[in-house]
Amino acid sequence: MSDVYSEKSYGADDVGFGEKLGILVVDFQKSFTDPRFTMGGSDRIDRSVEKTAILLKIAREKNIPVASCFVAYPNVDSMPYWKVGVIKETLFEGSEAVELDPRIADPDYDFVFQKVGASAFFMTPCSAFFTKHRVDTIAVTGCVTSGCVRASAVDSFQFGFRTMLVDDCSGDHDERPHQDTLRDVGRRYADVVQSEDVIQYIMSNQ
Repeated sequence: MSDVYSEKSYGADDVGFGEKLGILVVDFQKSFTDPRFTMGGSDRIDRSVEKTAILLKIAREKNIPVASCFVAYPNVDSMPYWKVGVIKETLFEGSEAVELDPRIADPDYDFVFQKVGASAFFMTPCSAFFTKHRVDTIAVTGCVTSGCVRASAVDSFQFGFRTMLVDDCSGDHDERPHQDTLRDVGRRYADVVQSEDVIQYIMSNQ
């Protein structure tokens, strides 16, 4: 079957790793990773947390900058017009739902910050943090792939970073939107890679 996007040169060029890597962890908070919560309990997300934990262990040992974000609000009135009903019931500052999953959290090492929109870059210090550390390549991990991970990958691209969307370190509630996002973002804004690709880069270059 003909791929009209390929015919029109979408995905023709690879981005490639640059000179300095940073890792962005998007919304691996308990509301998405703990099955006690409505949005938790996805096998795909759980696997991506485990893979990200392995990647982060190596990254920290090699002094790779890591930024990890969570979404939270002081009250309902401060929220944007989310169409996800449970957000208005759970994602409040100070609640357990917004705590980072302990498998990926290291507050003594990571730059941890709160966000209010879909993208980790929207009205946050994320870009400034990576720029301060002279990062030119960001490996994006987290959940959910079709939502906040996608938005963060697109903004990483728009801020001028080489962007690597890490397949096995990103999770969604369903496999289909995960794959759709990888295919679509991979055509336009980022290289789709595996955690082993990032680890190999770290071990060879950092």
